[in-house]
Amino acid sequence: MGYLSATFDALRMTFRQALRPPTTVNTPFENRERAPRLRASFALVHEADGDEACIGCRKCEYVCPSEVISVTSGKRPSPITGKSRGYADDFTLNLQACIVCELCVQVCPTDAIVMTQEQERPGFTREDLTLTMDKLYANETNKRWAWSNATVLGDQQDPERGREPVAKGAAKTADAEAES
Repeated sequence: MGYLSATFDALRMTFRQALRPPTTVNTPFENRERAPRLRASFALVHEADGDEACIGCRKCEYVCPSEVISVTSGKRPSPITGKSRGYADDFTLNLQACIVCELCVQVCPTDAIVMTQEQERPGFTREDLTLTMDKLYANETNKRWAWSNATVLGDQQDPERGREPVAKGAAKTADAEAES
């Protein structure tokens, strides 16, 4: 008798679930709302004047625990200002082994690399999962950047960093005014 009741319980559960509406989405054709802090891919950005923000310092390459970033740097005159400065001649990021730790974003002194909320298209070869400079600059145009860059993250970790130091005499005067 136990087998028969277990069978009916299983059939009842199957029919109940079969009549429910689906909770999944047809992924390539429908997009669902993503969490606001989703970090999915990377982008290299330009400065306000149109010059490349990456100065080729290679800090992102050094800090990457997965060692998936490769930067070749060089110096040349800026086409905007005419001054000689550092540039990244080649920037490659391999998404196959990236653990999306965001350390490269945090360490960038010029906020040149940002995380985006836009997922990369599915790829069928290993080359599709390698972000070159062209792909990284193309990701800049979607403007769906993640919630932070190096400046925002640094201010969150050390709120006093952005403030100017107060002279000792001015601090004592402010304290005396607050007490009265």
